Amino acid sequence: MGNADYMQLTIPNYSYVFNFEKTYSYTNSLTWSRSHYPNCFLYCGIYVVLIFGGKHYMSNRPKFNLRSKLALWSAMLALFSIMGFLRTAPEMFHTLRHHGFYYSICSPSYLTQDHVSGFWTFLFILSKIAELGDTIFIVLRKQPLIFLHWYHHTTVLLYSWLCYIETTATGRWYTVMNYFVHSWMYSYYALKAMQFSPPKWVAMLITTLQLVQMVAGCAVTAMSHYYVASGQDDCHVQLYNAKLGMLMYISYFILFSIFFKNSYLSGKRTKNVGKKDYANDKLKAN
Repeated sequence: MGNADYMQLTIPNYSYVFNFEKTYSYTNSLTWSRSHYPNCFLYCGIYVVLIFGGKHYMSNRPKFNLRSKLALWSAMLALFSIMGFLRTAPEMFHTLRHHGFYYSICSPSYLTQDHVSGFWTFLFILSKIAELGDTIFIVLRKQPLIFLHWYHHTTVLLYSWLCYIETTATGRWYTVMNYFVHSWMYSYYALKAMQFSPPKWVAMLITTLQLVQMVAGCAVTAMSHYYVASGQDDCHVQLYNAKLGMLMYISYFILFSIFFKNSYLSGKRTKNVGKKDYANDKLKAN
C-alpha cells in the first residue's frame, strides 16, 4: 500500500461535529507544536526542581487540606478524559473495522484527515502539561512522592509530543488507551477527594487497566517496529521512535507491577496503609 492510498481511507460519520473541531488544522498545529517542543524539556526540568524543592519546603510545615480543590481538579480531568475518549475512539474502531490492524498502527489518517480525532489528539498532548499539576497536590498535602509518579508524568509529556510532531501512526492507539484509562482514574480520584469510599476492587481494576495499557502499548509499538524494519516504508513510524516507545512501556509495566504488588498483594502494607488513610480522612473531615 503506497502513501497515496492513505488519502483514500474513510473516516467515521460523526453524528455531530463542533465548530472548534471543524476548524482544526493539523498543518497549523504541527508547526506550532514543533516550535514549542523544546520547551517541553524546560517544563520537565522546572517541574522536577519545583516538586522536590516543594517537598523539602513542606518537610517542616503543616500539610494543606485542598480536598475541595483536588475534587474539582480531578473531576475536570475526568470529564476531559471521557470526552476525549468519546471523540477519538470512534475513529480507531472505524479504522480497525474497515481497514484492519496494519492501517491502525501505520496510517496517520487520524491526524491528517479526521478533524475530530486530530483536534482531540492535539488537546491530548497539551493536557500532559496540565497534568503536571497533579503533583502539586501530592507535595502540598505531604503525600508520598514515588518515582513512578513523576517519571511517568515527564516521559509521557515528552514522548506524546514527539509522536505528534512526527505524525506517528501508533499515536492513535496511545491516545485512545490513555483517554480511556484516565477516564476511570480521575473519576476515582474525584470520588475519593469528595470523601466517597469506592471499594478496593475499583482501585485494583484501575491499576490492572494501566497494566493492560502498557502491554497493549508495547505490543502495538513492537509490531510497528517490525513492519518498518521489514521494509514497509508506508508505515509512518520512525524506528528510533518505536524503540523509545517500547523502552518506555516496558519500564511503565515494571513500575506499575511493583506498585500493584505493594499496594494490593502485600497484606501487611495494605492493612497499614488502610489504617493511615482512615486516620488522615478523619483528621481532614474535622
